[in-house]
Amino acid sequence: MRFDRRELAGAVADVGVLVPIAVALIVANGLSPTAVLLPAALLYLVNAFQYGLPLPAQPLKAFGAIAIAESLGAEEIAAGALLIGAIFFTAGRLGLLDLAARVFPQALIRGIQLTVGLLFLQIAWGLVNEPPEAFAGYALEPAWGIPIGLTVLAVALAFKRAGISLLLVAAGAIVMLFLAADEASLGPSALTVPSLDAAAFATAFTVLVLPQAPLSFANSCLAPADAARVYFGERAAPVRPGSLATTYGVANLFAGSISGMPVCHGAGGLTAHYSFGARTAGAPLVMGTALLVLAVGAGAGLAALLPAFPLPILAALLAAAGVLHIGLLRDLSGAWSWALALAVGAVGFALNLMWALALGLAAWWIASAFRWARRREAEATA
Repeated sequence: MRFDRRELAGAVADVGVLVPIAVALIVANGLSPTAVLLPAALLYLVNAFQYGLPLPAQPLKAFGAIAIAESLGAEEIAAGALLIGAIFFTAGRLGLLDLAARVFPQALIRGIQLTVGLLFLQIAWGLVNEPPEAFAGYALEPAWGIPIGLTVLAVALAFKRAGISLLLVAAGAIVMLFLAADEASLGPSALTVPSLDAAAFATAFTVLVLPQAPLSFANSCLAPADAARVYFGERAAPVRPGSLATTYGVANLFAGSISGMPVCHGAGGLTAHYSFGARTAGAPLVMGTALLVLAVGAGAGLAALLPAFPLPILAALLAAAGVLHIGLLRDLSGAWSWALALAVGAVGFALNLMWALALGLAAWWIASAFRWARRREAEATA
């Protein structure tokens, strides 16, 4: 493990994803702040000791966005976390994810990563152009937020190897404390075991789990394993789709049991950690410990504190991760691979990832069948 300036900078580089969704779930959906942060904290610690690499712990993005938009309560969110946790834990333990990964060509995975990068850019733009209601009272007007966010983005990209993310997050924390420290309080917020019934599970399955499952399969299992190989080579051998599904499943079974925030291993978060300097288990250990201390030591006051964190900084870090994640496409070769990756990325961004995966696989295997038929014909006439 390493704990130098670059490792610490990489550790905090993914807060642009974590904070906005966590704040919205606390403020808009009424989740306990301690319950929101605990699953992410513990998954970061598991990542440190299980994989030894700076794997992220992110909120489930589609799941969270739908829960926030539909104003779902803690019961439906908990039911969804339990369902998706059980599905992926079972699939991971049975080895189904590792088998499925064998039929996915690299170009298709790069298309998934393009979709995620574009979604990060879209979310970042929304943070400064149409600030979420959860940040009301502290968010800047777009006329100020957009240029400040673009400036911070340029600085983040230009100095990403100089520990800039650590300075940006520290500056944001200082602003947050200056604006809202008087409203904060110490100690954990209350944890509750959810009261679930058949209606809660039915709503959660249809509204939350079905839209999230394809994204989790692609971006929490396949894409992180691929990105880890790109970034870390042989050190990434333990990071398999099946093992990621298992730890992802356990984390969400825990999240559901305390009415907390569902979490995942997001490939974009891995890019954020790596690109800003993280190389070892030190980054997830630091991040997990920090979140654990916040959850237990200041959970009761986080509902007042977190909305004061400057949105331009969150948006800039999120956009930087999106830009850098799209850069994974650079190792593609050949017009067909590029065309497939771009098509999958466009369909995933414009519609949803389930359709993108289905169309991408169909196109790849049809093209492969034609190539096989042409080879057989050429061999027959030779």
